[in-house]
Amino acid sequence: MGATVVKVESVDGDMMRARPPLRDGNSTLFGHLNARKLSVALDLKRPEGREASVALTRSADILVENFRPGVMDRLGLGHATLRELNPRLIYCSISGYGQSGPSAGLAAYAPVIHAAAGLDLAHQAYQHESGRRRPDYCGIYYADVLAGIYAFGAIGVALHERHSTGLGRRIDVSMLESTLSLLPAEVQAAQFDVPRPSRPLFGPVETADGYVMLALGSEKSIKAMAEVMNRPDLIDDPRFARYAERRANWSAYMDIVEEWSRGLSSAACMAALEKHGLPASVYRSVTDALADPQLAHRRALATVTDAAGEFRAPNPPFLIEGVEWMADARVARLNEHAVSVLGQAGLTPEQIAAAVAPRTAPTESAPQNASNPRQRLISGP
Repeated sequence: MGATVVKVESVDGDMMRARPPLRDGNSTLFGHLNARKLSVALDLKRPEGREASVALTRSADILVENFRPGVMDRLGLGHATLRELNPRLIYCSISGYGQSGPSAGLAAYAPVIHAAAGLDLAHQAYQHESGRRRPDYCGIYYADVLAGIYAFGAIGVALHERHSTGLGRRIDVSMLESTLSLLPAEVQAAQFDVPRPSRPLFGPVETADGYVMLALGSEKSIKAMAEVMNRPDLIDDPRFARYAERRANWSAYMDIVEEWSRGLSSAACMAALEKHGLPASVYRSVTDALADPQLAHRRALATVTDAAGEFRAPNPPFLIEGVEWMADARVARLNEHAVSVLGQAGLTPEQIAAAVAPRTAPTESAPQNASNPRQRLISGP
């Protein structure tokens, strides 16, 4: 979105650089998350590395870090210290439980936060027919992504305010609280007695050759479903006529729906549902989803380049008129921009040589977008 982003990595590089898929030692997953960022590798436990980081923050608009609370203070890079040097700095910390409180010091990864927030057990509770007691492991890390999205929104608010005040803000994003925001119905059900429907209100409907997801979420859709099945009698059936009765008898209602759907292929079922404007989808793999012409129409996938070649990664899921996403989407080599970035921050060649990671010689390259006058962001390890 026009910002120059400097990723400060450890001496050995972000651990994500080793995550598969790997091509010639280059991780496409790392590239997916870090295209267009500039790379500087610093050992923050060494005085030279800390001094270089301080120099970077003097001209930065935003700093983002996700150490455990207290680490940045011990490194001499805490908010109070850096605010004195740069009052305009927006300092964003992302942590498992927040910067203070009885759980602040606990270690946290997304799966741990899912369990702590109640997400896993809430999801398991919707598996009515399974009877499983052992919680499932979810390999999709909602907490990581969601906390980043909330940080993005909060940073935007702080930038907007700074236009009038000239001052930055401290932002404290909690992964636990971010995850709870995914559970509005469950948060309320935890406080009040909410009768559970006899079957999930939304879920897979069996067809002759598979399943489709069908979401009947309004009175209009219930009437349309009766038309699709040629069952006008269901509209006035006292078991289903009103929401309260329908919810209590939902399993019986969906049995009727599946009697209809099992006589059709998934394709024929989808054609009938879409004709009547009902929200439904076949179950697709991610591979199938990436081939959706809707994504191509919106230019939703960017071509990213690393040392091993090209691959695709999603652009931001929103469009802004006149803004092009991911231009020159290249993945930086570890420490590639140390000389150029630290030089712009005011360090002498001797200081740069002392600060850069000793096991990785800096490779000079013209910094991507380094002359951009818009916001500069320092992204921590």
